[in-house]
Amino acid sequence: MIRFIDPPTVHKPAPSYHHAALHPLGGERLVISGQVGVRPDGTVAEGLEAQIDQAFANLIACIEAGGMQVTDLVKIVTYVTVPDAIATFRTVRAKRLGTHVCAATFLQIAGLVRPEMLVEIEGEAVRQRD
Repeated sequence: MIRFIDPPTVHKPAPSYHHAALHPLGGERLVISGQVGVRPDGTVAEGLEAQIDQAFANLIACIEAGGMQVTDLVKIVTYVTVPDAIATFRTVRAKRLGTHVCAATFLQIAGLVRPEMLVEIEGEAVRQRD
């Protein structure tokens, strides 16, 4: 079973993430490449919120294709190129992940591989073997 850890000797995290995730080695690990706001037809969604939503849709599609569920997600790393994007990100994350909270890192960067891309989200999911 995955156990999320928030040590009492480290600052209390925001309610939207945990400091660490501990998972046993007897399971399956799915490492997901950074997902951007590109739709299945190859077009880039317009605007920050739409790109975050599409990036999460792509991330979730990878999780499900790996035979896992959103609740198996143990870590996400998010890169954004737009200042003050955290509130929009949190809103979309809550819509896509529901109440599931995992370890997370959020970075504001100068740019991604293409200038029209505003966000990239990578993840890791773990499932116990039965």
